[in-house]
Amino acid sequence: MKNGSAGTEFLLLGLSEDPHVKIVLFVLFIFTYLLTIIGNGFLVTACVNEPRLHTPMYFFLGNLSFLDICFSTVFAPGLLAQQLSWRRISFPGCAAQMYISLLLGITECVLLAVMAYDRYVAILFPLRYSVIMSRSCCVTMAVCCWVSGIVMALMDTVFTLRLPLCGHRIVNHFFCEATALLKMACRDTFVTEMVVFVAGIFALLIPSILTVVSYARIITTILGIISSEGRHKAFSTCASHLIVVTIFYGTAIFMYMKPTSADSANQDKIISLFYTVTPPLLNPMIYSLRNKEVKIALLKVAQRNRFH
Repeated sequence: MKNGSAGTEFLLLGLSEDPHVKIVLFVLFIFTYLLTIIGNGFLVTACVNEPRLHTPMYFFLGNLSFLDICFSTVFAPGLLAQQLSWRRISFPGCAAQMYISLLLGITECVLLAVMAYDRYVAILFPLRYSVIMSRSCCVTMAVCCWVSGIVMALMDTVFTLRLPLCGHRIVNHFFCEATALLKMACRDTFVTEMVVFVAGIFALLIPSILTVVSYARIITTILGIISSEGRHKAFSTCASHLIVVTIFYGTAIFMYMKPTSADSANQDKIISLFYTVTPPLLNPMIYSLRNKEVKIALLKVAQRNRFH
């Protein structure tokens, strides 16, 4: 049994060994990736170029769409390569993939909580909204999202990769995911698991609790609005974001806030696939279909691209 890890290669088992299933998955993933890039690319372009979208809400939405483009790009090439039986990845490549995926995932978790706070201020303090959510405040909050992702992802990655790995280098996953590598460790992983768990509290649990509290206050305020039209308008500005956070937080918390178990590898792959592929694909659809301003801006972007 060899130990150590640097200088080795890993073999990612991926999602299936069946050649027919691989063909279906290849077509599905490339179609999903193209839709994700196109949808989020249009949203980023609209948020940057359309003056009516130069508000805090759409500033954060543009950040979210940019994150989703990066997030999908981290996983899509590997997923597509695995369906063509290219499944080996070097140790540096594995470390980079783990760190970048954690960085983007944690940043998105914190950003979703910030977006919930933005809706909280818009509904509860509409007259002071532009003062509280000033340009400098929005930029500062966005920077804090990225910094929190950089720091916590580095901590998780360093503690995971410092463990010596024993035996085979076969990873029962479709990417270098921390919990999958912990199952290959030679020595006790309790400390590393606690570090990942604590990071999960700050990256997932606290943002999700803040989001729930924000929406509890928002819903209470909306129910107090006398006009049914006013209630509908207020709720429509929050419904899209509420759908997104439910999908992302729900699957991510289930994945990272549970104990590592050796017999849950296949379940972990399905859950990971759900939160890495589904939210980036659905986000532009959810926001554009439920938001008149976004639909108008997207139509303008499409028309400009058509004429050019």
